[in-house]
Amino acid sequence: MIILGLTGSIGCGKSSLSNILKDNNINIIDADLISRKIFEDKKLLALVFEHFGDSIKNKDGSLNRKALGNIVFNDDNKLVELNNLTHPKIKEKVLKEIEKVKLYNKDIVVIDAPLLIEGGYLEIVDKVVVITCNEDIQIKRIQQRDNCSKEEALSRISSQMSQKDKVKYADYVLDNSGDLKELKEKTHEFLLYMKENWCG
Repeated sequence: MIILGLTGSIGCGKSSLSNILKDNNINIIDADLISRKIFEDKKLLALVFEHFGDSIKNKDGSLNRKALGNIVFNDDNKLVELNNLTHPKIKEKVLKEIEKVKLYNKDIVVIDAPLLIEGGYLEIVDKVVVITCNEDIQIKRIQQRDNCSKEEALSRISSQMSQKDKVKYADYVLDNSGDLKELKEKTHEFLLYMKENWCG
């Protein structure tokens, strides 16, 4: 079974590509989804509160994600601190999910992770696919999706590894500067390429 790592910077359309792959009966392990559920772990949540203070706590004791996001997106050191707390747990769950997919004798499983490279997943995956797009389009997409200013969009982009640096790790680069129809066509091309070159 090929373990494929899918990554890309914010606003490049990684989720759209993931959904198209799902429609092609490919199993997706969504690290983002796992990372959102990770805070159901009470011990981890207590650690995060201890680390970042009560300003990220809702009245009912749950996590205020927006408040936490505002802290970590504006301070690289805080982002590193959060990742150090959460990444080992997320990775553990991802590995469990891979084992589950293996039981079904599938040819391919995709780990969809924004921090695939930075989070230490390269040692788990066989191939890396990076989705990219033109930076102006990327900014517009983030502004529309998150209803934020250009400055906020740029701040989110700069808090991540650059597209140029991600591409250095790629076995396949998919440019998503066009519309959804074009992305579907490019995904189809990629699937053919993968079958011919990687699924020997």
